[in-house]
Amino acid sequence: MPDVLGWRCKFGVIGPSTNTVVQPDFDDMRPPGVTNHYSRIVVENPKAISDETFYAGTMELSDNTIAAVKAAMTAAPDYLVMGMSAVTFYGGLKGGAEWKKKIEDVAGIGVTTGSEALVAAIRAYGNIRRVAYVSPYYPIANREVTRYLNDCGIEVVRDHCLRCPSWLDIAAVPESTLAKVLRELDGDDVDALLQVGTNLSMVRLADAAERFLGKPVIAINTATYWHALRANGINDRISGFGSLLERY
Repeated sequence: MPDVLGWRCKFGVIGPSTNTVVQPDFDDMRPPGVTNHYSRIVVENPKAISDETFYAGTMELSDNTIAAVKAAMTAAPDYLVMGMSAVTFYGGLKGGAEWKKKIEDVAGIGVTTGSEALVAAIRAYGNIRRVAYVSPYYPIANREVTRYLNDCGIEVVRDHCLRCPSWLDIAAVPESTLAKVLRELDGDDVDALLQVGTNLSMVRLADAAERFLGKPVIAINTATYWHALRANGINDRISGFGSLLERY
């Protein structure tokens, strides 16, 4: 018998315990018959003051992910959705695929990662070759995002690191700051603008920014949830989060 609320699909959502954006974002995009079951990767709120400290914080997240996956599986989800994206870019396309396989081997079910979802979203439009992106990261992580995108044949023209000083501070970045950065990143040499970092709240701003910039603006949480839905044959078009979820 199907779950009475998740009769179409039950998602196990894996995200950092410090992340306050993924859970409400995914719930806001949830269509009828789909349920999200959040399992937290337990971490402290580290202070990121350099490339080295930021990288160390992300590796702690990666090391603690398996425990959160095992906890999520006790709810018997149909599919896993990663609400943490930085480490899914590490090591380029090969590294991202290896990291995903590690999770799938433990879970025994399919997994959507932010890195693959972002690339799938870019390809869904069919005419995006050159991009710019904003992240809450430090340069060491942006280099990995760029490497992954380049491995997939996508040229990064510009990128911007917000260098947020802690995981919790990421969720405090206002839309006004992000809108300003998007305008600075934009140009005639860019086909689309991207945002990575799942605790950065940008799903609704991306929708608005498409209207004032006149081109696709893809937020990582929208791309990730869109990919998970489509991977499970759920093709509902949902408005308010940008053209990706509304048209593709």
